[in-house]
Amino acid sequence: MHTVGTFAFDAPAEAVDRYESLAPAAQTVVRETARAMALDREEYAARVSDDVVETAHDALFASLLAVRVGTRDEYERWLEGYNGDVTEIGNENVENVAWHAGPDGAAVAATFHEREDAAVATLRRQAFGRLYRELL
Repeated sequence: MHTVGTFAFDAPAEAVDRYESLAPAAQTVVRETARAMALDREEYAARVSDDVVETAHDALFASLLAVRVGTRDEYERWLEGYNGDVTEIGNENVENVAWHAGPDGAAVAATFHEREDAAVATLRRQAFGRLYRELL
C-alpha cells in the first residue's frame, strides 16, 4: 500500500483553510496559462471568468488530495478499522482499490485493475464532488 498526494484532513476547518490558501495559486495558474496562449487583455477579460478561476481552484485542490492505493485485501483491512460511510465505485471483484477519507466521517473508494493513475484521478474528482464541494 502507498499514498499519493498530500492533503488529508482531520477536521472540516482544515480543508476549508487549505482550500482558501490555494486561491492565489489558482489565479496565477490561470493567468500564466492565458499568457502562454497569447491572450491579450480584451480576450482575457472576455474568456477568463470567475467560473474559470473557480474551476482551476477546485481542480488544484482535488489534485493534491492524499489517496491511498492498495490491494483489495489492504483496503478491506483499512475498512475494518474505519468508522465512517464509504462510497465505492467500480467493480467489487477487481483486485486494486484507491481511497480517500474526508474529514466528516465519509470516504470514497474506486476499484481498478491496471491503470492506477486513471483510478486516482477519478477518485480525486469523486472525492471533491462527494466530500468537499458542499463544504467549500
